[in-house]
Amino acid sequence: MRESHLAFNMATPTSAVKFSDIYELKEELGKGAFSIVRRCVQKATGLEFAAKIINTKKLSARDHQKLEREARICRLLKHPNIVRLHDSIQDDGYHYLVFDLVTGGELFEDIVAREFYSEADASHCMQQILESVNYCHQHGIVHRDLKPENLLLASKAKGAAVKLADFGLAIEVQGDQQAWFGFAGTPGYLSPEVLRKDPYGKPVDVWACGVILYILLVGYPPFWDEDQHRLYAQIKAGAYDYPSPEWDTVTPEAKHLINSMLTVNPAKRITASEALKHPWICQRERVASVVHRQETVDCLKKFNARRKLKGAILTTMLATRNFSSRSLNVKKNDGIKESTDSSTIEDEDTKVVTPKTDTEMMRLVDYKRRSFGQHCASFGQHFTSFGPHCSGRKQEIIKLTEQLLQAITSGNYEDYTHLVDPHLTSFEPEALGNLIVGMDFHKFYFDHVFSKNNKPVNTSILNPHVHLLGEDAACIAYVRLTQYIDRNGLPVTIQSEETRIWQRKDTKWQNVHFHRSSCSAMPHGK
Repeated sequence: MRESHLAFNMATPTSAVKFSDIYELKEELGKGAFSIVRRCVQKATGLEFAAKIINTKKLSARDHQKLEREARICRLLKHPNIVRLHDSIQDDGYHYLVFDLVTGGELFEDIVAREFYSEADASHCMQQILESVNYCHQHGIVHRDLKPENLLLASKAKGAAVKLADFGLAIEVQGDQQAWFGFAGTPGYLSPEVLRKDPYGKPVDVWACGVILYILLVGYPPFWDEDQHRLYAQIKAGAYDYPSPEWDTVTPEAKHLINSMLTVNPAKRITASEALKHPWICQRERVASVVHRQETVDCLKKFNARRKLKGAILTTMLATRNFSSRSLNVKKNDGIKESTDSSTIEDEDTKVVTPKTDTEMMRLVDYKRRSFGQHCASFGQHFTSFGPHCSGRKQEIIKLTEQLLQAITSGNYEDYTHLVDPHLTSFEPEALGNLIVGMDFHKFYFDHVFSKNNKPVNTSILNPHVHLLGEDAACIAYVRLTQYIDRNGLPVTIQSEETRIWQRKDTKWQNVHFHRSSCSAMPHGK
């Protein structure tokens, strides 16, 4: 790559360089609320990269500052365990960030596909994560959003390097500076000092490493609750434990490292540099167990499936929030009262509660263990992605969606309630961009609109696409056509785009979230 492009800096954008002169765009790799990631090929060398393409026309002034910060930080970091930024080009309303093309997928997904996985393997993974974090801290960078989704593998080859990605929330600090940099991170990985809104710094990354290490060893998180307030209370109290039987086979050295990372007082928490010198990391051949941990792999499969489901719901919500700036009116601090492993938050003004006694803390530990176990057990033991079984489930999701739409068009509220979760969440034009939780909003339309319509209505699903999220969850996206006769006796067709998230609970499929675009009506014959 030419040095002139490598030297290009987000802080000094130029329109002299056109992205298309240097790179050729290929297929899409991923998508966010304001960006899309596509594979690209450098024309001069034939080298492949991943281009993060940001539509800068949709960004606020604050978002522009965050983008500049992300590029500035990424250009600074050059480490084998960090996804590297190679180029940064601003061109005609878009900003292109050209990164390493990492093809191995998520670390956690790779682990569950392995034939053998031991405590020593977890140690090797954690060493690479700590190497990347320590490098960041040496260069005055705090990541602030360490989580499984941001831990990737360089390739699909056995033993491929772990790569730390996504520095969108990363900040620059001076030495061991502690300050209030805002409320940012992902709920299950937030540190106690962030939740207390105390000054914080590099130790927040080490806390997140402790959470990740705990998951690497048993397949479930140390802190978990569907209610975000209770989750935050657990974290602030450091309310975790090592339940039998899964922790009985984990070495004392591994538990000691976790305890050192999950120390509530950040001043007493181990640093990334110190963690790399811990015997469980640097002397793994002597210390870490090499026994295969099948129970960890099984539970990690369920954990991954849950993350994918939550991620799909959050992506759907974000896409809907940004679908139409004309119709949305979402307040900054509107939040979802549910902990989502994958949902990154920033500058959210969240009230948190703290247990006041040791007894309360132990109740939190016990409640967390039981509630996570019950939820985890609801996921199937196997996650098939190919073959006739996969095709059959996709057809089942399409059929369920058709039944749900039929219940709506016929005004049959009883059938509708059998197909949806009582705590259904949704975004739809009638709600003016606000998140709706529960059934009251929908029941109003059944009582006063759908059930009173005595004219024929026909609904069709076009181009349905089903994404299976493990055995017990799926996402379907489609175009919905609704035909009816208006008050003048003329036929009218309405088109809208919909996405629905389905989850199987106790063998029964239920729609847990949907979003619908604004409708466009077209009279027949025109």
